[in-house]
Amino acid sequence: MTHSSAQHAVSLATLGWSTFFDEQVEPGEAELAPMRIATVHRDRVTAMSEHGPMRLKLAAQTNTTDFAVGDWVLVARETRLLVRRLTRRMQLQRKAEGRRQAQLIAANVDTLLIVTSCNDDFNPARLERYLALANEAGAVPVIVLTKIDQTAEPARYLRQAQALQTDLDAVMLNAKSPDAALTLAHWCGPGQTVALVGSSGVGKSTLLNTLSEKSPEDAQPTGAIRAADAKGRHTTTSRSLHAIAGGGWVIDTPGMRTLHLSDVSAGLNTLFAEIVELASQCRFRDCTHAHEPGCAVQAATADGTLDPARLDRWRKLTEENSTNTVIQTGPRGNKVTKTPGKRR
Repeated sequence: MTHSSAQHAVSLATLGWSTFFDEQVEPGEAELAPMRIATVHRDRVTAMSEHGPMRLKLAAQTNTTDFAVGDWVLVARETRLLVRRLTRRMQLQRKAEGRRQAQLIAANVDTLLIVTSCNDDFNPARLERYLALANEAGAVPVIVLTKIDQTAEPARYLRQAQALQTDLDAVMLNAKSPDAALTLAHWCGPGQTVALVGSSGVGKSTLLNTLSEKSPEDAQPTGAIRAADAKGRHTTTSRSLHAIAGGGWVIDTPGMRTLHLSDVSAGLNTLFAEIVELASQCRFRDCTHAHEPGCAVQAATADGTLDPARLDRWRKLTEENSTNTVIQTGPRGNKVTKTPGKRR
């Protein structure tokens, strides 16, 4: 296993174990060891136990895509056979291009650190997708602005990030500086789990190395970005769980080129709370906010209190979510699963 040898014995509570998981253990499973999934590959799974990292044995026909980094599982102590996965407290997932089944990103995460940099990578529309994902899953979203030393006005990026959602936390840091750990300490304490998401080249791997205080031989590889468009190459190719120096855990994820939304209606309502509130004041309940008289949303765009670009992004994400979200239709006991598809 590739984890640092410094990751030795820890308590289950420090690993993130809680009453939620403890109550799922049946009386006949008392001899099984709770472990937390640390890596998931096509043909193998590794986990963190109270005694350190280990590779688990899988039963025949086990599909590793059913597991996510951060999952809790019960394992036979002597054989290291994975017996079963416990119900997740929450899960982060995204619609996978060309697949009917959603792709798991991480499980049992407390905080989603959405990493972007103070350059051309900063994209409000893309950040809103991550925010909707976090809101729906129940993770606390935090925008992390990196490479603040490469711009004369980092505060401008901070203001734009904070405006994306009500009461949204956003922080600025230098991912290479030890002070980065202090900036994020509130979300990285003992037993807490954060996940790093964002585009390639924004400094996720660098931030991981700083938070986990990895030695040079154990550090995640990092790569440079292209000067022409501020885009980076994928240096992280799989998801993995790492100990944070402050006692918490961080899940590193590969950069995502695309993030399609589905099943995030509640997450979008939280993200665009001001539009939802305005819509409740429209004259007609089925108002499309396009041409109807008495539309509070259109009135807000006309008087400048609602950014038209923000409204356009809300329309786009709402339509995309509706198109991608699977629904069940038909009589009780004989329901059929359908994807609505694009409206015509």
